[in-house]
Amino acid sequence: MSDRILVVGAGLAGSEAAMAIARMGVPVRLVEMRPGRMTPAHRTGRAAELVCSNSLGGRGETNAKGLLQAELRELGSLILAAADEAQVAAGGALAVDRERFSAFVDAALERESLIEREGRELVELPEDGPLVLATGPLTTEALAARIQETLGEAFLSFYDAAAPVVLGESLDREKVFAQGRYEQEPDYLNCPLAEEEYRRLFEAITRARKHVPHDWEKLEFFEGCMPIEEIARRGYLTPAHGPMKPKGIVDPRTGKSPFAVVQLRREDAEGRMWSLVGFQTGLRWPDQKEVLALIPGLESAEIVRYGVMHRNTFLNAPALLEPTLELRKREGFFVAGVLCGVEGYLESAATGWLAGTNAARRVLGKEPVVPPPESMLGGLVRFLAGANPENFQPMNANWGLLPELKVRGPKRVRRKKKFERGLRAFREAASQW
Repeated sequence: MSDRILVVGAGLAGSEAAMAIARMGVPVRLVEMRPGRMTPAHRTGRAAELVCSNSLGGRGETNAKGLLQAELRELGSLILAAADEAQVAAGGALAVDRERFSAFVDAALERESLIEREGRELVELPEDGPLVLATGPLTTEALAARIQETLGEAFLSFYDAAAPVVLGESLDREKVFAQGRYEQEPDYLNCPLAEEEYRRLFEAITRARKHVPHDWEKLEFFEGCMPIEEIARRGYLTPAHGPMKPKGIVDPRTGKSPFAVVQLRREDAEGRMWSLVGFQTGLRWPDQKEVLALIPGLESAEIVRYGVMHRNTFLNAPALLEPTLELRKREGFFVAGVLCGVEGYLESAATGWLAGTNAARRVLGKEPVVPPPESMLGGLVRFLAGANPENFQPMNANWGLLPELKVRGPKRVRRKKKFERGLRAFREAASQW
């Protein structure tokens, strides 16, 4: 194993990883293909260029991303330092001036003597580590092919077709019931719809606004991941004969099969988060919220991840990664950012820090670390390693990732307590790293 760590990709994850490694006294070679080869989304060759948004999420002690921001600040994160320096007014969000933000990161990487930057496209993976892969959603075809050869074709996705995920504690359990089809194991929750309820839901889906994809995304729909709005376009009863078919389901309140049913499948082992089965969607987020509120039992459901239909490149993390972000079958190979199965700038930076830190610890002969489960980063990487690999879709920071906390009071009070518990646990763990 080499003493110099190769970091591939100088986005937010790769930049954070490179700086974390250098601060531990380990030399880094940071490889980035831009500007020699540009992506359809980028405009410059600078590190950490923001392309889709200028926000790193909501701030404050009742916001899940606010906890992740606080954890990264504890670590002296390069990305958070850049965000603070380039911050612009945006209400409760941490938003930045894109040019100043990337210029700050770029200059910091240039000043660090242990970071050697190399402008070229990587088309082959090295035989041995240490390595941090952080090439993002627009990983080139050549490199993606090498990753597929190394890990297996079934473990790499190029298309993000995700259904909304809701917080379990926000479901109306008076209406939602656990039951499998035809008396199978009750692994699903069911939201039964009478015909009039189904009609209102169908009409809302068909009139909802769709997200307009970027020109470079080239969305393709396949029968196995058809968005619910496209299914509805085929006819009034098509959803009821497809993902919303009620066959084998009996409503315990009536003893009869409902006209249609929306099933929920657990996203985590504890059942803190639930996804809508067959409801992958490209609808705009405000419209998704209105549609879900028409489903019995989801009237007040809190959406922790909205449905998306867009181009993406990510690994089937639960089948491949340890919570340290190291590949289970390739010691010294770490994955960070969107490629490891997270969504969002902040989440990419956080996983970059962890992957870089653990790669450096490998070189230094130390055991890799995992943040505590009460912390947002700890909850996120444990989800990546432990989610259902058969239905895995990328995840963002949300309160459903954390263990429950038995505290009475309104939601704001409970979340503030989770924030305090998480940050306290993170500080204690970080002091030992």
